[in-house]
Amino acid sequence: MAKRVARFRFCRIWLIACLLAFAFGCSRAPVESIRWNVMGTVAAVQVKGGIGETKAAFSESKAVFKRIETLLNAHSPTSEITKLSKLDNTYVLIKCTPFVRPCYEAAFMFQDLTKGAFNPRWRGDKTLDLGAIAKGFAVDKASDKLLEGKVNVPCLIDLGGNLKAVSGQWNVGIKSPWGEGMAAFVDLHEGEALATSATYFRGNHISDARTGKVVSNGVASVTVLCRSAMMADGLSTSLFVLGPEEGRLLLASIAPNPAFGEVSVFWIMEDGRAFGDGRFKQKR
Repeated sequence: MAKRVARFRFCRIWLIACLLAFAFGCSRAPVESIRWNVMGTVAAVQVKGGIGETKAAFSESKAVFKRIETLLNAHSPTSEITKLSKLDNTYVLIKCTPFVRPCYEAAFMFQDLTKGAFNPRWRGDKTLDLGAIAKGFAVDKASDKLLEGKVNVPCLIDLGGNLKAVSGQWNVGIKSPWGEGMAAFVDLHEGEALATSATYFRGNHISDARTGKVVSNGVASVTVLCRSAMMADGLSTSLFVLGPEEGRLLLASIAPNPAFGEVSVFWIMEDGRAFGDGRFKQKR
């Protein structure tokens, strides 16, 4: 879970937008879906295999999302993240619940990689907000839970536009900034995740934490595909803030990093240009 890196509140809605207003199963099998509200956005599980499997995926995902929301809600005075916010980063990692430590670690890593453009302390040195990455983290954790054997049919998780193909292959659309249609499509293979940072619904609300100013670099949206929903979430935000030129340098710097694996990116610019690698098929 677009922020001063970006006014990224835990309840941000930006990603819902962005993405992927829909996903189709790659076979003709019927797709069942359950949606619900959590973490300030809309979650959904889609399953090819019947309502019983869908309800099981819903139950497991709901429990994971709720636990993470309880721990990482930066707007709750009783949450763990609020209680840890006055500590420096080193002590946060020591004191936090081990279950959510990877989310803190990733946020601090992005802060270093982007030289502060992505900043979980954008509201002040004694604050913490993982809203720019927590939703992707939650999707990864829910996927891990489902892979323990709870659901054994093709399954897709969506949390505010952060997607992961838990199993099976899914064809997904990337929303066009200039209408109701799709700008491109991509086949999301089993185990792959997708996240988009954009200004589709709330206007240009994404800020560069280095300057405190709203981003005005000509980017309309950035979609990232990789193995981790958390990494896709944080990287899409970082690239949106940095823009294509600085963004390419960031991508080059993480190329050997196993935490990301193979990364694919699709850019849409405000002037109408769209570009990315071969994984994304632009609509003609």
